[in-house]
Amino acid sequence: MMASMRELLNRMRSFFRKKELDQDLDAELGSHLEHAIDENIQRGMTAEEARRQALIRIGGVTQAKEQQREARGLPALDILMQDLRYTLRTLRRDRSFALIAILILALGIGANIVVFSVVNTILLRPLPFHDPQQLVWITGGNDAKNLSNVTYPVAIYEDYVRQNQSLQSLTSYFAFSAANEDRLMDHGVEKPITAFMVAGNFFQTLGVQPTLGRLFTPNECQKGGRPAVLLTYPFWRRQFNADPSIVGKVVTMDNQPVTVVGVLPSSFNFGSIFLPGMNVQVLFPIIMDDIRNEGDALALIGRLKPGVTVAGAQAEANALFPRINAAHPEFGGGFQAIITGLKDHVSGNLRRSLIVLWSAVGLILLIVCVNLSNLMLARAAARSQEFALRSALGSGRLRLIRQLLTESLVLSIAGAFLGLLLACAGIYALAHSSSIAIPMLNSVTVNGTAVGWTVLITVATAVFFGLAPALKMSGKNLQESLKEMGRGSSTGKMHERLRGTLVILEVALSCVLLIGAGLLLRSFLRIMDVDLGFQPSHAATMQIDYQEQNDYKNPDRRYAALQEILRRVQAIPGIEAAGVTDNLPLERNRGWGFSAVGRAYTKEEEKNTDALVYIVTPGYLGAMGMHLIEGRDISWQDSSKSEPVAVINETAARFNWPGQDPIGRMAMVGGRKSRIIGVISDVRESSVEERSSSQMYLPWSQNGPEGNNLVVRTKLAPDVLESSVMSTLRSMNPAQPATEFRPIQQIVDRAVSPRRFFVLLVGAFAALGLILASLGIYGVISYSVTQRTQEIGIRMALGATMGRVQRDVLWRTLRLALLGIALGAALSFVVARLIAALLFATQPTDHATFAGVALLLIAVAFFAGYIPARRASRIDPMIALRND
Repeated sequence: MMASMRELLNRMRSFFRKKELDQDLDAELGSHLEHAIDENIQRGMTAEEARRQALIRIGGVTQAKEQQREARGLPALDILMQDLRYTLRTLRRDRSFALIAILILALGIGANIVVFSVVNTILLRPLPFHDPQQLVWITGGNDAKNLSNVTYPVAIYEDYVRQNQSLQSLTSYFAFSAANEDRLMDHGVEKPITAFMVAGNFFQTLGVQPTLGRLFTPNECQKGGRPAVLLTYPFWRRQFNADPSIVGKVVTMDNQPVTVVGVLPSSFNFGSIFLPGMNVQVLFPIIMDDIRNEGDALALIGRLKPGVTVAGAQAEANALFPRINAAHPEFGGGFQAIITGLKDHVSGNLRRSLIVLWSAVGLILLIVCVNLSNLMLARAAARSQEFALRSALGSGRLRLIRQLLTESLVLSIAGAFLGLLLACAGIYALAHSSSIAIPMLNSVTVNGTAVGWTVLITVATAVFFGLAPALKMSGKNLQESLKEMGRGSSTGKMHERLRGTLVILEVALSCVLLIGAGLLLRSFLRIMDVDLGFQPSHAATMQIDYQEQNDYKNPDRRYAALQEILRRVQAIPGIEAAGVTDNLPLERNRGWGFSAVGRAYTKEEEKNTDALVYIVTPGYLGAMGMHLIEGRDISWQDSSKSEPVAVINETAARFNWPGQDPIGRMAMVGGRKSRIIGVISDVRESSVEERSSSQMYLPWSQNGPEGNNLVVRTKLAPDVLESSVMSTLRSMNPAQPATEFRPIQQIVDRAVSPRRFFVLLVGAFAALGLILASLGIYGVISYSVTQRTQEIGIRMALGATMGRVQRDVLWRTLRLALLGIALGAALSFVVARLIAALLFATQPTDHATFAGVALLLIAVAFFAGYIPARRASRIDPMIALRND
């Protein structure tokens, strides 16, 4: 063992001392040769014969040197270095080919790196918590449209904490916070911030430790305790310039002093994991006594005990919750616990879409490989005599294959390097995009795993596109290569058929990509055509604050102040309508009990006797562009002293009063009788793709709102109107925080952003595949025309017209395209059924999409073949024959 290691080290030292050792070898061989010559002369030979015999005895100076070099060095490494030097020389001579190949590889490999990084972060990589496989998400129901159906009241949460035996820890956060509802005093100016409340053991359950400071203490989580806050890492860096001394300091939030007790690590992003698209900046501890009477407000997260499975925890919850419900008759029963892995909750809905995206980018890499294989075949054909001569001079087939694969690997490495740079830029743009509401997207990076994936696909790509040309060209000899130069050679035809087969495959793969992208695009367009129940165009919203008005706790005075605010805002030129709501569609929501008075419900129907509730002022329905079907809108006369009233949507009317007119009828709304005064069209409340559930709109004066969203309808740009509105608001409340108008369309765009993200990427990959397929068709037809120049010249000399020559070339082009389309369409029928779950109002066999893609590919093939066809028809027969 020691001897072999010593020999290996000696060989490695020899490899790096070549020049010095070669000089010693030359001197030694020269001395040995002179000695042998002298011996031969002493035996009576002439000087010339003595030298010849001495060389025969040594075996040749060159051969002797090669034997010595192999004995002392690393032959495989020597050969590799020779191949690399030769590759670099040949690629330098053929710069155009090298640049095109590297660019194509960069696009294919770069796209794969981007998608793999996204898939790795969202699907493959564990959540950034301690032992994340033990974390579970606990929800009260499957209807995520109604946030109240999946959350719990404090009392139920506390009983579950005490009685369960499967969880080592159970924690929660307040689910009904919204963006920019809190305020931070910054140098005398209040700035809106997004804050969330979490249970005192929230971070301990997740296994998150602060970068600076500490977590919340039990005293800070109790009523009357010292107010405390934790800062997120990006907010600390941006707002406080990464000042480590901020820990322990007191800042003013929501008009009260709070102590900054710590800064969370950069790896923790509350919004990215639990509320995609929301930038959460600070976290407060939940004071359970303060929210005890706020209904179903807590979202639950648990950590399983070692050895306990999700199924075991679910079985215990199924047995436990009937007892918990019986202990709290005030909630009406019905609470349950559906337990899933936290990872599945965060990314499970995206699994199918990401797999489709990954498959699409894999097809792109296949198309790249096929395209480059065609290019390599064309290039290798031009070098066929070179390889035949090298073979005749002693190079074995494996040696030639190794040389060609080395060229492929060099191109692939160069393409991967450029692709990695492009991928880093693309991933940075994705991670810093605030318009895409996808979990953990902002934590996507090119990490070690992504680099490892890059190395893997780089080598695989080099082998895939380089092996076929290498096997093809290394098997030829000089005689075959010379035959290929002749007219009508069968070997040349086989070479052409192979390239044609690769083009058919390339068109087929492009067809699959284009049809998949077309189906997803048609689905997306149909989603955008969905009647939302409101008109997002020309509407904008902003957070308002009127809590500084005198006697704010008096509801009547507060309502009067709000009425005056809206009167002044509506008087601003350019504003057509204005209103206020506590919640906006496609953002957060909550549900209250809702049922028709006097109607008997079945047990199945009782499960749906609730409705999403929006507390609004007069003018809100008009500002949102909602359509009142019958009855009347909420008015300022619907005050706290008048009869409680409600406006409902069509779904609530059909469900609770089937076949009847609901106007004037009574309903139980949150335990109180209210009269139905109007019916509006259904509004898509939580997803553009899901049907509406029951909804009700209640007067601001008669209920307790959760937020203050001013909505205005105007044809002016929001930034033009913003200064006038802010001036009006601050004339009534100087403490109104600086905020910005958000177009309602921006809310809609955020809601459809995951689907738009996938459609754009798949569409971009399909467009790239189409470009590569057109290049492949052009390359094969152009090469074919070049190879058949003499044949075409003879045909034209015998009377073939230019039109006939063009038609022949175009027919060959279209024949390849049609074969590829036929194969691709057959594959697409299978693929379309696999992605059927991702389609919206679109059949997997959508005839318009299939026909459109086929026509597009035929048109592209026609134009790709037209240029070579035109060139072929202009061949001068005399020049073609003279060049033979």
